[in-house]
Amino acid sequence: MSWSNIGNWFKTRVTLKNLFRLFLGQLVSFVLALMSFTSSLIASLGVDAPITQTSFTYFALAVVYGSILLYRGQKLRIPWYWYLALGFVDVQGNYLVNKAFQFSSITSVTLLDCWTIVWAIFLTYFFIGTRYSLWQLGGAALCVLGLGLVLLSDAGVGGGGGSKPILGDALVIAGTLFFAMSNVGEEFCVKKKDRIEVVSMIGLFGMLVSGVELSIFELKSLESVTWSTNIILGFAGYTFSSFMFYTITPFVLKLSGATMFNLSLLTSDMWAVVVRILFYRQQVDWLYFVAFGVVVIGLVTYSTTEKVPATVVEDGSQSVEYQELNAESRDEC
Repeated sequence: MSWSNIGNWFKTRVTLKNLFRLFLGQLVSFVLALMSFTSSLIASLGVDAPITQTSFTYFALAVVYGSILLYRGQKLRIPWYWYLALGFVDVQGNYLVNKAFQFSSITSVTLLDCWTIVWAIFLTYFFIGTRYSLWQLGGAALCVLGLGLVLLSDAGVGGGGGSKPILGDALVIAGTLFFAMSNVGEEFCVKKKDRIEVVSMIGLFGMLVSGVELSIFELKSLESVTWSTNIILGFAGYTFSSFMFYTITPFVLKLSGATMFNLSLLTSDMWAVVVRILFYRQQVDWLYFVAFGVVVIGLVTYSTTEKVPATVVEDGSQSVEYQELNAESRDEC
């Protein structure tokens, strides 16, 4: 390949639009790492209140985006009970993953967040009818292998950190199942209907569900909390970062699609390792780097071999192509 061909390729690829997409992808990746850092910080301060932690985010989403929806004066395009189900699974995913920080390290949690993609493959295959290539399935298998190395390290081979790392890992994997259900539902709604409506309804019903669960399961934990400036700043940081994550993610999905979104979120794990080394002064076991490398290879293989949208959704008299966006959102991976 000649230098002129390389220059022409560079000019066609490196455009302001592509740079903006790259910027948004890295912004949502950094926000995801910030969510993990603040959640881990809250846990390290002795606060065990994962439902309360996310209820502030849902409240902010409901107020901001709900106000826009009320100003428009439009009726809901999707029945409210679907949003209730979407809010419920989103709350459970956030609860389980944030709870995991009580028992496992920030590195384990952020790497195991990648399980969302594995669950999404199964859910979209059986319930939406999306078909995947062998390359994609091979990439997912590499992700599972890398995550297995994380579990091996946390079992004691490398010492992953945390009081009960295996329990923490199990909570994360369970949380990613709920995240996958939330992501598949949210992606379908955003593609088919209105982004503002979807985000505001997730905030409203997420706030209602978390309020009920908080009153049942978490009041005693809140009463035992000795509030300090650091704890308040931790909650404020998590609320801000998670609100930005819910806000930016739909833009990334719409402008860049699943490939860029998945590739962008890969760097959140690198941010998490940097946070662990710089802020927690912890040693990162060599097995984590091997696991991260395997997960990166698996996710790149999966993302770069993504099929052209094949699933069709009927919208009245129109056929609307639905592109399955296999990504983590915390939301959130």
